[in-house]
Amino acid sequence: MDTILIDILCLVLLFLGMLGTFLPVLPGLLLSICGLLIYKFGTDADLPMLYIWVFGALTAISVVLNYVIPAKTTQKYGGTRWGSIGSVIGTIVGMFLPIPLGFLIGMFAGVFIGELLHDSKDMNKALKSTKGALIGFIYGTGFSLVVGVAMFLVVILDMLNII
Repeated sequence: MDTILIDILCLVLLFLGMLGTFLPVLPGLLLSICGLLIYKFGTDADLPMLYIWVFGALTAISVVLNYVIPAKTTQKYGGTRWGSIGSVIGTIVGMFLPIPLGFLIGMFAGVFIGELLHDSKDMNKALKSTKGALIGFIYGTGFSLVVGVAMFLVVILDMLNII
């Protein structure tokens, strides 16, 4: 396959990966790491293997953090273990809902319901815990977006022979 086509494919995957960090219909950093791997091994790029290992590790960390951070920030905002468990369960269930942003709605609903199951009389605490989950989601998404942008820039800079 022509090197220019491979370069275009890599850039498209990297761009879609960046979009996927906040659009749930795309697998985010998994697309980005695929673009990076295709660029490294599908062209005659001089990109050091260190970049592949670092970005692979950051991608794995990001996948884990996207579940852990909302659960931890839920606790920071007064949530209980019930809310944290609800966050994880709601996120997983929400991914299978045929609605836009189902994973996000599922996460918030999971936190809220989990907190209400723990203490049905304290709706204010359940709302604060849900706020914590939102903040955690923003942190996790921000981290993923930074990693995706970094991958994109590394490939662009390598294509321009700057790094």
